Amino acid sequence: MPWTMNDYPSSLKNLDRPVKKKAIDIANSMLDDGYDEGRAIPIATEQAKEWYSNASKQEVNEFMEEEDPKSRDGGKSSSDPELMEKAELVEAHEDGWAVRAKSAKKPDVVYDSKSEAVERAKEVAEKKGTEAIIYKKDGTVEKRHSY
Repeated sequence: MPWTMNDYPSSLKNLDRPVKKKAIDIANSMLDDGYDEGRAIPIATEQAKEWYSNASKQEVNEFMEEEDPKSRDGGKSSSDPELMEKAELVEAHEDGWAVRAKSAKKPDVVYDSKSEAVERAKEVAEKKGTEAIIYKKDGTVEKRHSY
């Protein structure tokens, strides 16, 4: 049974609401990928805390507006722990410039300006120790920044 904001492991009860929600989301994804509950909970908790410490207020607000985690569909989500090791991409998006982890299906955040997106991608990539790959509007690589 997937965890929800109303039904979650007791070890998550003292977390701030956004961290708890993210931890539930990550843990549900990990369970879909075959992780044991005993491993998924502490890993998801650490990943959620790291996400929260690196996330902008806008990212946290947008995440909190999303539907509460409740179903595990077996697909990869943007909270997949494996994505923590992937490069950050900056790509043209219908609403501006998107920042997403390589292999993620949807962007973490979309900015109006490319410079804001590049700044955020570099910041996240540096904290993850990966790289930021910046694309031009035509889809070709403009620049790579390794950390």
